[in-house]
Amino acid sequence: MARDTGPQCKQCRREGQKLFLKGERCLTDKCGVERRSYPPGEHGRGRQRQSEYRLQLREKQFRIYYDKSSRQPGITGENLLRMLECRFDNVLVRLGFAASRRQARQLILHGHWTVNGRRVNIPSYQLRGNDVIAIHTRSSATQVIRDATELTGQVPAWLQADHDSLTAKVLRKPERREIAAPVQEQLIVSPPKQPTIPVARSRSSRSTGALVTRSATH
Repeated sequence: MARDTGPQCKQCRREGQKLFLKGERCLTDKCGVERRSYPPGEHGRGRQRQSEYRLQLREKQFRIYYDKSSRQPGITGENLLRMLECRFDNVLVRLGFAASRRQARQLILHGHWTVNGRRVNIPSYQLRGNDVIAIHTRSSATQVIRDATELTGQVPAWLQADHDSLTAKVLRKPERREIAAPVQEQLIVSPPKQPTIPVARSRSSRSTGALVTRSATH
């Protein structure tokens, strides 16, 4: 799945809601959504509505996760959300060990965390029940992580965190009701409706007044 490396405040404005990509800044008046609550771009003020087709195409960015979740038993949409929720970088944010997912990715890529005693530097690593997360013994990011814990609210019930020792444990996989991510999984699972666009009238259609249409994909 491609990673959006553009300005993070623009990503929040495009979605019309806070994605908390910049940590503490998202909680202040400097937040891009607070300052300009309309989509980015020259004509952003005039693009308040999104078509159903455009919304479904945006959800299709989760294609790889959809393919994996569809091969698992159970409801495909719920499996997909669990996979996203159990990503290593997302779990660090849920635990309060990172102020944003960008910071979580950086901490993981630089090898500051271990899972079950082994260093893991893959942000998309899938955590499972009974996995134990701990800061690496030689990590130099201890103070950064402790600062992030001060911004933490309530840790989800499927996780267990010790902010003093900077360790945690995954108790189980989350239930659908415990996942608060703003994702509409039914739009990912169901295929998008293909709009039709008008083309030139054929000679026979001119006589009947009928309009020939074709799929936008051809």
